[in-house]
Amino acid sequence: MEQMKRGRPRSFDSDAALEKALAVFWEHGYEGASLALLTDAMGISRKSMYAAFGNKEDLFLKVLQLYEKGPGSYARESVAASTAREVARAYLDGAVRAGTQPGRPSGCFGVRAALAVGVTGETAQGILTTWRARTRSDLRDRFRRAMAEGDLPADADPDLIARYLTAVADGVSVEAAGGASAHELQRVVDAALLHWPPS
Repeated sequence: MEQMKRGRPRSFDSDAALEKALAVFWEHGYEGASLALLTDAMGISRKSMYAAFGNKEDLFLKVLQLYEKGPGSYARESVAASTAREVARAYLDGAVRAGTQPGRPSGCFGVRAALAVGVTGETAQGILTTWRARTRSDLRDRFRRAMAEGDLPADADPDLIARYLTAVADGVSVEAAGGASAHELQRVVDAALLHWPPS
């Protein structure tokens, strides 16, 4: 009986609470997402938040993992496309979709959360810098493979192509946050791919 009391389940849905925290970080950025805003949106006390998710930084890491599996999954999934151009198309189209979803804040979660970060947000900025570098590295490795397969020319620069795509995707996010529509951003993506290196 005593064991049952100690192991009593939480009185809230942790998955739903994480979704609410994602929305707060996405809307307000890391620094703007105060503990009061987070706990209010999650419907839990600070004590419950610390017990379930750890401190704010721990919570942010869990939210980033949730984003990677959900709206941000396009980055990981794009490298599975069969050609280098299809990888680029899937990645940039995904950036447009993620940044213009109805019912979500506009722009990419990773870009928005990292903007206007001061001293208290340097840890989160470091986390996001590493996360973005991993995406760029995954793209670069995929383009190296494309070169080996003859899908990209022998003089292509995989690192430059990966950096170009992530810069375009970041720009798409900033434009989306400024009110650009999915249609307008799709035209930008189409223009960015006009001069794709021939195989």
